[in-house]
Amino acid sequence: MADILYTVEKACVMCDKRFSVTKVRNRLSMLKQDSDFCTYYKEVNPYYYSVWVCPHCGYAAQDTYFEEQPAKMAAVKTFLSGRDVKVNFSGERTRQEAVTTYKLAIFFADMAGTLPSRQAGLYLKLAWLYREGGLPDEEKTMLDQAREHYELAFLKERLPIGNMSQLTLEYLIGELLRRTGRLPEALNYLGKVVGNPQAKNEKRVLELAREAWTLAREARKEQAAEKSGADDEQPGT
Repeated sequence: MADILYTVEKACVMCDKRFSVTKVRNRLSMLKQDSDFCTYYKEVNPYYYSVWVCPHCGYAAQDTYFEEQPAKMAAVKTFLSGRDVKVNFSGERTRQEAVTTYKLAIFFADMAGTLPSRQAGLYLKLAWLYREGGLPDEEKTMLDQAREHYELAFLKERLPIGNMSQLTLEYLIGELLRRTGRLPEALNYLGKVVGNPQAKNEKRVLELAREAWTLAREARKEQAAEKSGADDEQPGT
């Protein structure tokens, strides 16, 4: 583990104090990837270290954006003013510690007016941590929050969003809807991807969307059959 993790010094954008953050080297061996892009690695779970937390004032944000000044910086600074929290998430983290850092980052992202797509990414990674921990109810709740924020991003932000094209974003929203049991809406989004002539240029997304659309369609048929069977069993029918 020691050769995978390393430490760098950073300055907090809120309190200006310096602190150590733990990062993960890029040379990880991928084992597999879920249909919502959750990736599994052999050496370590890099999602554990994607959020940096200042040990002095407690400000937390995703590593990629930690050094950016948030839109509502004054509001966050006012909230943090005079706080001396003395938390320390440097070094190797447990899953529970990682979960705590994401909860902090989500709290501050909302307060700071962070873009919906960035908030969605935090919710999605937190869902993956709950999946790893075998907590399906918590996972589903976070997946639904991620979907809601990605839909907001789709309406309000300019595409592409990060490394996601419109087709990729539509697919991901559809897949999150499918995973949270909202099948008619899932079929609508996934159908847009499958039926888009441009999807042939993004073959992997098209393949994922076709598979997800088939799974959602089968699940909806099963739901309809179960409902029909339940109705047939009602007294007087």
